[in-house]
Amino acid sequence: MDGIVDALRAKDLEGLRRLYATDVVSFDADPPLQHVGIDAKLKNWARVFTYFKEVAYEVRDLRAEVGDDLAYAHGFGRLSGTLADGTSVRGMWVRATFCLRKTDGAWLIAHDQVSVPLDIRDGKGVVDLEP
Repeated sequence: MDGIVDALRAKDLEGLRRLYATDVVSFDADPPLQHVGIDAKLKNWARVFTYFKEVAYEVRDLRAEVGDDLAYAHGFGRLSGTLADGTSVRGMWVRATFCLRKTDGAWLIAHDQVSVPLDIRDGKGVVDLEP
């Protein structure tokens, strides 16, 4: 997980590529409902890098369960930084889940999902919560 934080801060798409399985399925914050394959996942991160001049990423309360060749982790993540126009943004906390698969001795992210709680009354995501 430290590799994700480091690659995001460096805006390093190739560093991120090394962390994901080629067949990764991502339930990301951006539409559509799912993104399939490493190219789709990296396209999302590339879009983030066009918005931000400087990227910060923070992970809190990460918990992991590790088996012989499968693992999962969950916690909270926040993307923040300085936008291309110089505006500083604190971002929002999201819930994050990662499923990893050991491939040729390396742990790769095979699935990830981010979400925010939903206010049932108005059908909108609640984005101002903190862990």
